[in-house]
Amino acid sequence: MFDYTGWIVQADAGRDKGGIFCVVGVDQEQNRLLLADGKRRKVSHPKRKKLGHVSCLTDDQSHMYDHPVVHSLKQGEPVSDRALRRALAAFKEGSTLGKR
Repeated sequence: MFDYTGWIVQADAGRDKGGIFCVVGVDQEQNRLLLADGKRRKVSHPKRKKLGHVSCLTDDQSHMYDHPVVHSLKQGEPVSDRALRRALAAFKEGSTLGKR
């Protein structure tokens, strides 16, 4: 499975439908993404979701949001929930998330 770590995604199915998450890892055995938002889903206990149940919100070629927290995740360094919440808040401010 491709390494999706650092992608910003939106849940398309389940009780967290519409929620914005960051991919903090990949479960290779079950082919699931490990998602966290720093509030409801902590980095220490991420949500496991199938790839088909999320949609990518970044538009560029690399599908990565350019933020120091995302770079830390990509390098395998630990990230705090507070830093992840701030990175997602900055992403939400910078994007329209489907609004015209």
